[in-house]
Amino acid sequence: MGIEKLHLEDALEDSPQTRSLLSVFEKDAIALKKYTVGLHNCCQRIMKAQNELCAATQSLSQHLRDFEIQKFPLESDDSVLSSTLKQFSSYLDDVSSIQQVLSAQFSETMMYPLSRFLQADLEEITTLCEMFQIASNEHDSAMSRYMRLHKRKDSERQKSEYNEELYLMRKKFHQTSLHYYSSLNALQYKRKCSLLEPVMGYLHAQRAFFQMGQDAVGKKEIEDFLNNISTSVQGVQQDLQTETKKTVEHIDTLEKQSAHMYHAEPMVDMPYIPPNTSLTQKAGYLYLRSKQLIATKWERCFFFTVGGNLMSQSRDELAGSLVLDLNEPGVLAEPHESDDRRFVFQVISPKSKRNTVLQAENERDKDEWICTLNNIVRESGYIKGKSPQVKERTSSSSSLTKQGSGSISPDQASLSSMSSSGAVPRTPAPTPSSSFVAEAPIQFDLLSQSSPSSGVTSSLPGPPKRINPFDQSANEVLDTLDSAIDTATYVESFVVRFLGSMEVTTDRGDKLVHETMRQIMAARAIHNVFKMTESRLVVSSECMRLIDPSTNTVRTQFALADISFWAAHPENTRLFAFITRTKPPGANQSTFSCHVFECNISAEEICQAIGTATKLAFQALMEKKAHEKVQQVKTREKNLLMQNIQQLEDAPEGEEGNLHNLPLSPDGKYLVLTATDELDDLIESGDLAQPMEKLTVESMQLPISGDLDNVDVEPESEA
Repeated sequence: MGIEKLHLEDALEDSPQTRSLLSVFEKDAIALKKYTVGLHNCCQRIMKAQNELCAATQSLSQHLRDFEIQKFPLESDDSVLSSTLKQFSSYLDDVSSIQQVLSAQFSETMMYPLSRFLQADLEEITTLCEMFQIASNEHDSAMSRYMRLHKRKDSERQKSEYNEELYLMRKKFHQTSLHYYSSLNALQYKRKCSLLEPVMGYLHAQRAFFQMGQDAVGKKEIEDFLNNISTSVQGVQQDLQTETKKTVEHIDTLEKQSAHMYHAEPMVDMPYIPPNTSLTQKAGYLYLRSKQLIATKWERCFFFTVGGNLMSQSRDELAGSLVLDLNEPGVLAEPHESDDRRFVFQVISPKSKRNTVLQAENERDKDEWICTLNNIVRESGYIKGKSPQVKERTSSSSSLTKQGSGSISPDQASLSSMSSSGAVPRTPAPTPSSSFVAEAPIQFDLLSQSSPSSGVTSSLPGPPKRINPFDQSANEVLDTLDSAIDTATYVESFVVRFLGSMEVTTDRGDKLVHETMRQIMAARAIHNVFKMTESRLVVSSECMRLIDPSTNTVRTQFALADISFWAAHPENTRLFAFITRTKPPGANQSTFSCHVFECNISAEEICQAIGTATKLAFQALMEKKAHEKVQQVKTREKNLLMQNIQQLEDAPEGEEGNLHNLPLSPDGKYLVLTATDELDDLIESGDLAQPMEKLTVESMQLPISGDLDNVDVEPESEA
């Protein structure tokens, strides 16, 4: 079927039939423009959606990568989930790049032809239509003026001007009509290609996109990866179902086992459960009585025993606080009648001159608390001025969380158990690679530690006694500048503030130290722990000491052999930490603690000072060992000399032939004793640092003439 067209030869005549046909073409152009605008809007939505898909895919990929830098308390740093999400993000990056290519192709093959058709062709039709109307009106006006000329009154000149004006307007109208008609005719051809090109470009772009996607995502590597992940997810879901089933069964079991605990006071028909009177550790909720002016207040708190101390902790607190030191003399727990309340007992402390009144839930709980506290008092005891027993009771609530990295062996002090600021229970992620000891508290306070030389008095009967860790009596003050510091070849002093300590499973590692700092600082910030113990850190070639600046007393001391690692914070230059190593008596393995401090200067200076001190201590130890070996060689030479002299004294007179069996000098006048071989071995092994010492014992000559009783040992050469 042919395409309808306007006849250009009818443009000048401009007959009603031509105008009628022109109006049909104009209506068609208007309808086509309206439809094209709608098509353009649809394609524009596709373009925006594709761009949004690209941006969303990039955002998803970045979010998957951000999982690695997130700090999840229960997620380990080397989690398989982190590496898997990172691998997914790399595949999403490939998909996003393909989507960007598709977006560019949409812009070139779909949007550009449609926009060009709207702006170049349809807008041109609209402009020509307006120009055609103007030219038609001007032609009609010129024609009207020309036709109104009077045949007698108007001059020939005026007739000529109007005729010229009509000529120009008719020519303009004819030219405009020709362009307008030709554009309307061309529009009938352009509509086909201009409407088909965007859709065709869309499909071509999608085909190319799917082909690139197949090449990028359809790899065997990705297929195997997805199969492995799918299998792993199914396994996790099965484990979840199994765990859910076990959990339901466990809940049912716990509910049955705990049925007798739902009643604070057991019912009459329940079986009688006697109290356990042999406990040495106990924890649970009690009501504590406190007096406020004339009123009495009972507050529910969680109480526990740790290190011979009775501690309490509110539900919204992380750190426990000291209630009573059970090592004080005369401490006694006994029943008490107070305010007509039941199950009340008190702990009497003559030293502090106060009674701690507590209330349990039932009679059995009260009896167990009384027996436990009295058992702790009997087991630990108290003797003022005596050092604590090295062996301590261990429990999940009293173990100290330590972490860090240092270098040397346990000899003396470390950060002891918590004071009134308390220890913070911490449960790290239950993974095999965790560097922290599970359920161990964070220690926020620094306490004095007794000298290891002070032991238990053997004449005292009963169990071993230990010192009260909170006692700061003057009898236990040590002079900070004792002989160990006076004889040190290297001494540096720094002002530091103790932030906390944790127990760790290894003895070194920058990552371990930095994570310990993060854990302790986060715990202090979350639980508003602002108290810091300021001390003077004295670093010497003999030891490291923390000294109370106000009283000049030693708070704690570390042997350099016990410090296994030290490091500064990579970002905060005022934080540093070191790891100590301790091996309790009778234990097969050592425990490690990381202690974190804040200083006023750069932490690198303190770390350098610790490194210098340990280096000097190591050199001194090596020199001491070498000197001891040289002394051993000299002692053996002396013993050999005395044996030879004894043989010469025992030889009968006249039997000079026996002397020929001994090593003599070339002139036959001296008996030569050498230790060259042994000294050469020492020098080669590096134990003897100074070759000059070899000359002092390398060879000795013994004169064989004269009186043997007055014989002298003469060195062959002097050092």
